[in-house]
Amino acid sequence: QVQLVESGGGLVQAGGSLRLSCAASGRTFSTYTMGWFRQTPGKEREFVAAITSNAGITFYADSVKGRFAISRDNAKNTVYLQMNSLKAEDTALYYCAAALYWNTRVMYTTTAYTYWGQGTQVTVSS
Repeated sequence: QVQLVESGGGLVQAGGSLRLSCAASGRTFSTYTMGWFRQTPGKEREFVAAITSNAGITFYADSVKGRFAISRDNAKNTVYLQMNSLKAEDTALYYCAAALYWNTRVMYTTTAYTYWGQGTQVTVSS
């Protein structure tokens, strides 16, 4: 069992930056693929970014490519999402998630992930 706790959300002006963190419990964090998703009311959860267990491969949604960066520190059991040049449409509840494998064809889908955090709210004012 893995517990994930997100932090770092908040209110920021358009064009600003935030860094989200997701702290994981357990000693097997370094074996998990980690992902970030986001959701707004009335919409499905949307893929944002993913990173392999050894950080060798990263994968981004087109909507955030070039603005967001996912990274991880396996020694600290933490995955990060650096968000720059934020836009009003980035406003959402952001979730981190852990998957037991990596498959480029499915890592953008919620069903690929086994464990989920509770989310942290990001609000971008225009």
